[in-house]
Amino acid sequence: MNVVLWITAILLAVVFLASGTMKLLRSKEQLAGSGQTWVESFPDSLIKIIGALEIAAAAGLILPPAFDIAPVLAPVAAVGLIVLMVGAVVTHARRKEYINVIVNIVLILLAAFVAWGRFGSYSF
Repeated sequence: MNVVLWITAILLAVVFLASGTMKLLRSKEQLAGSGQTWVESFPDSLIKIIGALEIAAAAGLILPPAFDIAPVLAPVAAVGLIVLMVGAVVTHARRKEYINVIVNIVLILLAAFVAWGRFGSYSF
């Protein structure tokens, strides 16, 4: 089970590192042009904050347990991703972007699995 939790955490970290980096490095117009039309409803500063939170969560999923420094931060990061993705589900549902809603729900389930496993019997 520990291996499955690590694989899930790494998968989430890769997804959110890429997503967060894109939000930090690209302009609002570039993001909208690449299909992320939800950004039109948000100020630039909030988009950058979301990107920074995604990168922080990606780091939090991997680095603390990898270096055995406050490994409890891994499930805390997973819970943070759940909160962030609930906001994403609401945003995409309001815009009737149902494919994105499904993707966000899958990410919520993966993060919930990591949080459950690392807070529970399979903690570090």
